[in-house]
Amino acid sequence: MPYRVDQIDPSKTAMIVVDMQNDFVAEGAALRSAQAAAMVPRLAATLKFCREKGIRVVYTAHVHRRDGSDMGMYDDLYPPIADRSCLVDGTKGVEIFGDLAPAPGEHVIKKHRYSAFFATDLDLVLREWGIKTVIISGTTTENCCHATARDAMFNNYQVVFLSDVTGTFDYPDVGQGSLSAEEVHRSTLTVLAFSTAHVMTADEFKSRVTVVANAAANKAA
Repeated sequence: MPYRVDQIDPSKTAMIVVDMQNDFVAEGAALRSAQAAAMVPRLAATLKFCREKGIRVVYTAHVHRRDGSDMGMYDDLYPPIADRSCLVDGTKGVEIFGDLAPAPGEHVIKKHRYSAFFATDLDLVLREWGIKTVIISGTTTENCCHATARDAMFNNYQVVFLSDVTGTFDYPDVGQGSLSAEEVHRSTLTVLAFSTAHVMTADEFKSRVTVVANAAANKAA
């Protein structure tokens, strides 16, 4: 039976905003996810809620050095990465999309693979903060969000995966048939809900944080 996260303690929770960068969100970007772009207002409202409740917010940005020294297999997988038109460290494309800009003091973890935990100091930062639960938002659902959720679970964090503030793109047929963004998104949520995370909407997440806050207030009274 998949586990549930019914009560969320703000002091032990972090929101991880995965790769909501210009190269994935901005109009005309080669790697743009229309789903991710469409959910920007809902994610912005969710981040505002997190800050008001004292939930730490940490961002990730997928970047590569222009010389390809951290590239791995991405040159073979994605032409816009291979020709250095996307995800080049130090360019405007890798900056967080303006409507979701980090607040003062919030960190942006640079990563070179799908998972935000792979070869980064994210786990070190979360443990320093005493984090027990991570909330996953951002793009893309099946790659960077999914990989980050899996590695969070592997590192013994409780994982909440937000179904309506994650998104992806249409998949072309590369030999196994094509899939719409909606099909990819829904299938990934199904897998995660069974094996990795408590999948819920942003509003469901907010209601669980409120319950904990009210319980603490009642206990103090």
